Amino acid sequence: MLDDAPEITLFYRYGSALLLGLLVGLQREFASRREAEEQIAFAGTRTYALYALLGCTAAQVSALAGSAWVLVALVLVVGLVIAQAYARQADQGHLGMTSEMAAFITLLAGALCFWGELKLGAALAVTTAVLLALKLQTRSLARRLTGEDLRATLTFAVLTLVVLPVLPREGFGPPPFDVLVPYKIWLMVVFISGISFLGYVLIQVVGPRRGVGLTGLLGGLASSTAVTLSFAERSRGADALAKPFAFAILLAWTMMFVRVLIAVALVNTPLVRLLWQPLLAAALVSLAYCAWLYRAHREDGEPDSQRFENPFELTPALGFGALYVVILLAANTARLHFGAAGLYASSIAAGAADVDAITLSMAELARSEDGLAPASAARAIVLAAASNTLVKAGIVLTTGADALKRALWPGLVGSLAVAVGMVFLI
Repeated sequence: MLDDAPEITLFYRYGSALLLGLLVGLQREFASRREAEEQIAFAGTRTYALYALLGCTAAQVSALAGSAWVLVALVLVVGLVIAQAYARQADQGHLGMTSEMAAFITLLAGALCFWGELKLGAALAVTTAVLLALKLQTRSLARRLTGEDLRATLTFAVLTLVVLPVLPREGFGPPPFDVLVPYKIWLMVVFISGISFLGYVLIQVVGPRRGVGLTGLLGGLASSTAVTLSFAERSRGADALAKPFAFAILLAWTMMFVRVLIAVALVNTPLVRLLWQPLLAAALVSLAYCAWLYRAHREDGEPDSQRFENPFELTPALGFGALYVVILLAANTARLHFGAAGLYASSIAAGAADVDAITLSMAELARSEDGLAPASAARAIVLAAASNTLVKAGIVLTTGADALKRALWPGLVGSLAVAVGMVFLI
């Protein structure tokens, strides 16, 4: 390794290790200032930088000696030093080992830098620094979690990491049943549940009381329908808050367009080239109207917080899987027997129930060369998104106050007109 590495390369690797050590050390020293004054910091910025350089040097000495035992011996020695430091901290009543573990990781990141794994070393050190900085947020999340949240999260982990890998990856039967691949079906269930779960976690970390706009933004990532129903119901008898409620609802609907683009990008990336213009245009129109609503009523009081349930429960996940199978099969049958007209009609009907299922179905059908034409899939997805938005508009129409309806309709009409108008240009 050393024979092929010029001096400038070694300098670059040592420099990278130094910078990564400084990054972790700066975070630890900043955090130590916020702790109790009587607590002595395990290590500061310079010490962590030295740990990284020590790891890089040990890796080089191991390469020169032709034996990995040099690095192993050094790790053991450093481990003893860290253990003694921890013992002194424990005697003073400070039992945490976060800084000590960060020191080990910094040492190993330095070794990775010498071995040329700069991206991995940087990712390891940066991730460590981020986790160290999120102490308050992770504690807040732990306090907010309930027993149901933990059970649902563990269920999600088991079904994703244990069940998914062993499912068959081949379809069953002739067309149109050939699209029913168990692995792909459950992958879509995990995928869409994961997006909703991410939105739920963000709400728990940040808290919905940071503002109605943030509630609409993050709530739309979890469930735009839930945001619509909640604010529509609370708008009755609260005409003064019609604009903030409309602002939150439109933000949630905008997040639905963003979710569609993300889902398609991860399942069928080439299809995004046909979809991004109508969906992004609709989102921009909606955001422009949101900006007007915000400026028109930004000094009004903040609505009560919205409570979101954990989006990953086994029964709803199985329900989504069943719906996805039905829509996938119906869309493939409509494509084979009724052409584009049948496909679009089924997309509008399916979008009224769940835009995620029809989006993933269309993206999957358009992946193969002999499958659905990409342009037809893109039109079907946009029509499904428009249909879903109209259903949520119907929720506002039937449950919301008149003031909310008056505040909401310009943004609704503008975004839908742009999306549906541009779909015929695909």
